[in-house]
Amino acid sequence: MPAGDQQGPRPDLTPSLVVRLRAGEATAGGLLNDLYREPMLRFCWGYLGNEQDAEDAVQEVFCNVLRTGGVPENFRAWLYKIARRHCLNVLRGYARRRDASPLPSDSRLGADQTGNLTRLVRREQRSRVAHLVEALPADQREVLRMRYVEKLPRAEIAYVLDLPESVVKSRLFEGSKKLRDHTSLLDEE
Repeated sequence: MPAGDQQGPRPDLTPSLVVRLRAGEATAGGLLNDLYREPMLRFCWGYLGNEQDAEDAVQEVFCNVLRTGGVPENFRAWLYKIARRHCLNVLRGYARRRDASPLPSDSRLGADQTGNLTRLVRREQRSRVAHLVEALPADQREVLRMRYVEKLPRAEIAYVLDLPESVVKSRLFEGSKKLRDHTSLLDEE
């Protein structure tokens, strides 16, 4: 059994990476980029609806992290909170909100791993689910995206949204129930 398993979960070393980056260590920046760039792009794209705006947002989020004095213990949740706040400010600046934009899929399969018919069926299923998710209230859509796309635990979602965990749990339950109860997911037409 590895030593980390005997002693419980290993601590998050990200705060020390931020400190090292602020001190001018370029390798720390590369490590932070490797750990958080793709999840942040996906997250920001979910709010902003296009790749270029998401790229710009991620750059600004990382700049905000570097400008901020301290680094909290739970860096990941803090990073999502900064990203969400930034994306909402961008949307306010554009005087539009595009939370209902289809989310990029992180479960893309390569062409060599599946056949044409399978890819077509999966694309159709994703499209049906995307339309159902778009029809959910914005608060349920947001927690579902954070939980199932970003894979954040309820406690971190509560932190990002400044809500009690019980409210997050309720929104997850209601949104999931609406999706499960929708008969169009079972239709073959």
